[in-house]
Amino acid sequence: MGTDTPTNGKPIASGDEKVTLSPAEVIDTKHVVGPGVVLLVLSWIITLYTLWQMVEMHEMVPGKRFDRYHELGQHAFGEKLGLWIVVPQQLICEVGVDIVYMVTGGKSLQKIHDLVCHQNCKQMKTTYFIMIFASVHFVLSHLPNFNTISGISLAAAIMSLR
Repeated sequence: MGTDTPTNGKPIASGDEKVTLSPAEVIDTKHVVGPGVVLLVLSWIITLYTLWQMVEMHEMVPGKRFDRYHELGQHAFGEKLGLWIVVPQQLICEVGVDIVYMVTGGKSLQKIHDLVCHQNCKQMKTTYFIMIFASVHFVLSHLPNFNTISGISLAAAIMSLR
């Protein structure tokens, strides 16, 4: 009775369907993988080159050691410009690592919560677990030395194994 249409007589958009697309659906991945791999390899080459520079220039000037990237940047580009070139790159890298660390820790806490509480516990957002993880690490960062957190380091190492 007229149900030979592609939607079998149902309306095309009833409001229940998800209308948005994910980035993976929008971007054709075969065009993204090549440049992504090239950038990853380029980043790896730049990292190895700067590491080689640090090793070679460790004691380039007699009596002065370049143990940190900002010291090497200051020697190469001058006192002020060296800091303006090196420090933002280091901050971007550090913030990125911190974000990945917090998200991974929060998701691990959520996984433990889901394993321990099958049906009796209320579901919580991943954001809350990330905040719990960050709060615990904020408190731990104020301990006087690493000897006081050796048990926590062992627990963290065990939790990181999946």
